[in-house]
Amino acid sequence: MEVIKDVLVAEFSDFNDLSEFVVVVIRLLLAAILGGLLGLEREQRGKAAGIRTHMLVCMGAAVFIFIPEQTGISDSEMSRVIQGVIAGIGFLCAGTIITRKDEKGTSGLTTAAGVWLTAGIGIAVGLGREQTAVLCTVLAWMVLYLVPFFSRPISKKKASHSEDDDDITDS
Repeated sequence: MEVIKDVLVAEFSDFNDLSEFVVVVIRLLLAAILGGLLGLEREQRGKAAGIRTHMLVCMGAAVFIFIPEQTGISDSEMSRVIQGVIAGIGFLCAGTIITRKDEKGTSGLTTAAGVWLTAGIGIAVGLGREQTAVLCTVLAWMVLYLVPFFSRPISKKKASHSEDDDDITDS
């Protein structure tokens, strides 16, 4: 029984001390919160990738970066890890993009871009670049929430000009 206990203790001894544990908790919680903030906007708009997806992507990216960093890998190896995370997220993003055969064209591009950016924020958190991650989240939030207020009038104006052009060509 003592052998089993020793093996369990050895297997669950990732952290050298309490401070290392606190760093992991802070980083993963921050990743979840930042990802959730971006996912909230997508959720409110009824998009497929909402709060939970963004939280998981951000935490996943952070942990894929943080664990190799804990093991002390070199910068060139970390570069390959980051490339792998980005490529993997690309496949997830591709699943959110739908190409339609009607006049609506393509949808899901903003959601895909948001998931991609959320992974980038998770990478920043995983690397311990919390200020950069928070700043990026604030800027992304502004793009998702504030830019539509400015772009809607432009889109409506553009649509009315297109309809006028269609009237001329249909004659």
